[in-house]
Amino acid sequence: MDINKKAYTKETILKLNIFQDCFKEWFPVYLHSDYVNPLYIYDMFAGSGYDADGMPGSPIILLTEAKGDNNQYCQLIIDKKKRVYFGFNEKVLSKSNELKENVDKYLSECKETCKLNECCLHTQIGQYDFQEIIESENFINILNNSKYGKFILLDQYGFKQITNDVFLKLIHSPNTDFVFFIASSFINRFKELPAVTDYFEKNKLHFDATKPKQCHQTIADYYRSLIPNNLEYYIHSFTIQKGANYYGLIFGSGHTLGMEKFLRVCWKHDVFAGESNCNLENDFEPGTLFYGTAEKNKIQDVKDKIKSLIRERKITNNIDGLKYAIKSGCLPSVYISAIEDFKNKGIVRIIGEYNKAATNIHKIKRYEIELIQ
Repeated sequence: MDINKKAYTKETILKLNIFQDCFKEWFPVYLHSDYVNPLYIYDMFAGSGYDADGMPGSPIILLTEAKGDNNQYCQLIIDKKKRVYFGFNEKVLSKSNELKENVDKYLSECKETCKLNECCLHTQIGQYDFQEIIESENFINILNNSKYGKFILLDQYGFKQITNDVFLKLIHSPNTDFVFFIASSFINRFKELPAVTDYFEKNKLHFDATKPKQCHQTIADYYRSLIPNNLEYYIHSFTIQKGANYYGLIFGSGHTLGMEKFLRVCWKHDVFAGESNCNLENDFEPGTLFYGTAEKNKIQDVKDKIKSLIRERKITNNIDGLKYAIKSGCLPSVYISAIEDFKNKGIVRIIGEYNKAATNIHKIKRYEIELIQ
């Protein structure tokens, strides 16, 4: 299957838009950071660079975003003495060769209008099996280095590449955010066959036959189940329906800021629940009688759960509440709405300095919540 030989479908365009928005959120954070250098951006299943109509694929999108508007980031890279490396891998030789031609042409055309003496974006095109890369000593050393910032894009075909071992390597890598694509419907459909059970632990896959739309969320839960209890890690998923099948993206970050930014992207593309192109929560849609008259189902559900956990004394401070919101796939402001309700009704007392901060959780001043009634 080669999606580059035809015009991208609307579902592929949505996927690429999310990739683009994720990197757009990620790159300036690490570019401005004084604590990480160099930056490594990997596209492990890169394709040839463009579709049949000349629409850019992920490698060209990443390079374009790294330059910034009017090449603003290029100058910043020079000023901050950052080293920025792109690793584009495509196993199929013909596509790899085409990718190299496309990347070389893109950079050559960029240099014609660039005011810098030399390009500050370093690119390398590979033609390897992904498992060979993930097991290589050089790549493992990069993954394990906490002084390096890493963004890893894994737009695999099917579902076989992100094994348990690969996932664990990624989540234990410091300063690393990743996004991968996976064909969830096919895992659901063939869950009893060795084609699936060779890669997934059957006892950890819990599909609900009455809810086929949620099969990608089930896959996300599978990967969540692999996270060690002593590791604080954040996973979110975005379902993409195409016809009768459900595919999707899974994003991972070891930092609250990474998850905040990815959630912002997802809620931009799904105003109902920040999780799909197919209204998983069955909200009222535009054109229906009650559209816009009620709070979104997911937001209300997560707000209610936060209130219950406060009453059960399982959420006892604002940081825990904010983190619960993002782990539930909502923006952290949902917690603020919940605690405001309780505070205004005299249900809780705040110990410490109350604040309504709901972004950059890692910088927010903590206060305690005391239950009154």
